Formats: sequence, structure tokens, C-alpha cells
Amino acid sequence: MQITKTNQDGQVTFLLEGRLDTITSSQLQAELAPVVDAAQGDIVLDLSSLAYISSAGLRVLLAAQKGVLAKGISMTIRNVCPEVMEVFDMTGFTEILNIL
Repeated sequence: MQITKTNQDGQVTFLLEGRLDTITSSQLQAELAPVVDAAQGDIVLDLSSLAYISSAGLRVLLAAQKGVLAKGISMTIRNVCPEVMEVFDMTGFTEILNIL
């Protein structure tokens, strides 16, 4: 998986490309955790190029969502492909995450 991080006007955007699975979830956790902990702005996850998400990837997103709520910032997920949206729907994550 490739992660591209940009910071503009107090908003940090992560573009995720490839597969978010057991092997790559720790990579996303390592990138997201410092941004959530610093609470220096809202977070956007652009999933337009994410082809697959596993339960390990879902755990990272859930932990990040809990972290941003505790810090008083927001996390928005955008541009979700149909395959990943199906996983979000089946797992109930559409009720937990802010998906546009």
C-alpha cells in the first residue's frame, strides 16, 4: 500500500492506494496515530485508490475514529470504491464513520 499525506489549511489528507490488510495496516497506523495525537486539524482519508480492506484495516480506522472523537477533531472518509463500501456496509462501519 502507498500512503500520500498532504497538509493544507489545517486539514491533513491521506490518499491510500492498494490494499489495506494485515500486512499494511501497521503502516497506516504509524502514519495516522501521530496526526490524531497532535490534534492539529481535521483528517480526511481519500480511498479512491484503495482496492481492498480487511478486518485489520477496519481496526485501524475504528481506532482513529475513537481517537479523533476524544480529541475533538473530525475524520472524514471520501471517494470509497464500491467494493470497500460493501465491506463498510456489511460491518456496520457506515454508521460509525463519517463517509462522504
